[in-house]
Amino acid sequence: MSGLQRRTPLLTRDAEGLFWMARYVERVENLARLIDVTQTFESPGREAESWAALVAIMADYAGLQERGLAVDAMNVKRFYLLDPTNPTGIPACIEAARTNARTLRPLISTEMWMQLNVFHHDLLAIEPWELDGDALSRLCRRIKEGVQAHTGITEGTFFRDQGWHFYEIGRLIERADQTTRLLDIKYHLLTPGTVEERRVVELTQWNSLLRAAAGYHGFRRVAQAGFVPADVVAFLLGDTSFARSVALCVEQMDWHCSTLRSRYGLRDTAPVLERIEDLRVALGEPVLRLLPDGLHDFLDSMQRDLAKLGELIGTMFFRDWRPLKQSQEQSQSQSSPGGTQSQSQSQGTP
Repeated sequence: MSGLQRRTPLLTRDAEGLFWMARYVERVENLARLIDVTQTFESPGREAESWAALVAIMADYAGLQERGLAVDAMNVKRFYLLDPTNPTGIPACIEAARTNARTLRPLISTEMWMQLNVFHHDLLAIEPWELDGDALSRLCRRIKEGVQAHTGITEGTFFRDQGWHFYEIGRLIERADQTTRLLDIKYHLLTPGTVEERRVVELTQWNSLLRAAAGYHGFRRVAQAGFVPADVVAFLLGDTSFARSVALCVEQMDWHCSTLRSRYGLRDTAPVLERIEDLRVALGEPVLRLLPDGLHDFLDSMQRDLAKLGELIGTMFFRDWRPLKQSQEQSQSQSSPGGTQSQSQSQGTP
């Protein structure tokens, strides 16, 4: 029995690798959701406006400009789905996830590695013809289902030790960040002026936004028939029964960090827990105070706070943490989506 009770300390580099593998995989699904909802809300003659909103929320104008690309539908879709040199695109994210997984082979399950390997091959084989119309919708659905398969396999096969907690913290930070982006990318486009336009929006496009966030059925279980936009905002931000809500992600991050401290004696968790508590307090802000003019600023602030939380976790737990410096002049004051991984190769334990 004593042999079974022995636990090998988790290397810092492995904790960091698990944290980032989870973030990159989650980022792939969330980007597929953003692309899918952007196409859904395209208006004839205003396609460029819809795709420009996606670029703005991802803070990627500079990346397109470096490539000499105009912000139009096809350029943006190619930028995120086909361009391996775009660090925020799907090819780069799945490549980074697989690279981390390869270094973690002794820790992750065989099933996790095999599924991620096949998924990586699938995403790097996307064809240009898949970026239009119904083909794009099918592609986004395939990407989402691939990530969901990874999540299910991880849930059923990954050993529940320190590594699992770091994996989950990374996934939750990324999910919370991307939920705010999904809401932000469409909020201003979904608030037209006339009463009739508002009625149509509330009955159709807000429902489409909920579907894009995988929250339609959950929302219908708690919302009244005559719901208003504030109800959708409150649901996506604050309903802890909804798996992708920011509030539930924050609540679960608190549990994982607290467990790392209490069960594994992890030091330096106090600053992280304090930052998480700050997020919880901010989410207690009444939604009606944020509408209609303050929601964008609130979401922008939430994204920055989540990015700072990720950096703080790196500073506290991942030795030689050197996150890449984020641009100080980002479009519409948006923070980049969650940062990128440092190249730390340290050998210490968290």
